[in-house]
Amino acid sequence: MNAEERRFEVLRAIVADYVSNQEPVGSKALVERHNLGVSSATVRNDMAALEEEGFIAQPHTSAGRIPTDKGYRLFVDKLSEVKPLSAAEKRAIKSFLEGALDLDDVMRRSVRLLAQLTRQVAVIQVPTLSRSTVRHLEVLPISPSRLMLVLITDTGRVDQRIVELGDIITEENVRNLRGMLNAAMAGKRLPEASAKVAELPEEVSHELRDVTLRIVTVLIETLVEHPEERLVLGGTANLTRNVADFPGSLRQVLEALEEQVVVLKLLAASRDPSTILVRIGEENEAAEMRSTSVVSIGYGSRDNLLGGLGVVGPTRMDYPGTMAAVRAVANYVGEILTAR
Repeated sequence: MNAEERRFEVLRAIVADYVSNQEPVGSKALVERHNLGVSSATVRNDMAALEEEGFIAQPHTSAGRIPTDKGYRLFVDKLSEVKPLSAAEKRAIKSFLEGALDLDDVMRRSVRLLAQLTRQVAVIQVPTLSRSTVRHLEVLPISPSRLMLVLITDTGRVDQRIVELGDIITEENVRNLRGMLNAAMAGKRLPEASAKVAELPEEVSHELRDVTLRIVTVLIETLVEHPEERLVLGGTANLTRNVADFPGSLRQVLEALEEQVVVLKLLAASRDPSTILVRIGEENEAAEMRSTSVVSIGYGSRDNLLGGLGVVGPTRMDYPGTMAAVRAVANYVGEILTAR
């Protein structure tokens, strides 16, 4: 093992001890706890070199050292692969998420599970309508002159709208409309589906034109309106467990989570379901988040990215375990929603 590799082993040991004990780490403790295969003097020299390069620092009140943001970054970059969860953990995640009743339930269960697995704050972006595909449009008569439209998307989202027709409609015409609307919309992304239905009033018989126009107006409002992107959060109380991890900034972090815009921006960068992004401390653009690390990933499939999910916690976190949990939950959420 050359000097550089040995120093990394010393850094890895410092990270492991500091994450588990919250105490600055001294050379004596490292030699006692870890099988580094070198003397205390060599470890002290390696720690001095790591400190000079900015990978570890000495809190002024202590003789020990703690990892810096730069140190955590080197540690994360050298994780050649994320350790997978055990088969039992994977089964537990799968069965818990598969019990969900609808999209909102999937979102709530995902953040609850991720917060429990990582003991951090879990966040998930609710799939936006513009990224969804129309699975089916049900047209149901609820009185002779009123219809209910039920729009079902591939993400399990269900939108209902009532249309007042101003005239009586026959069952046969309801069937014709249902067939025509599904032919125009099914299997298309929502922006494309709304463009298609906009053309329908020009294409129908004179007697159906007024009804079609009313339905199309309601549908376009449903399809084109972009409800504000939503986040579901879980485990916010986990941050308050160790206030010392956020010297003077815990309140700012909690306010940023509440505002959601900051976190949505962070998740928006997670565009790939196969790549975990880790932002450590000062790497976060938002000043309020610079005492935190954010571990995030996209969920869905490469062709149909539905949103991002991840966790927010202190820079002193179990990165390998957190990254494994984030990836596993994202895989299952993506599978469940794209299979619906």
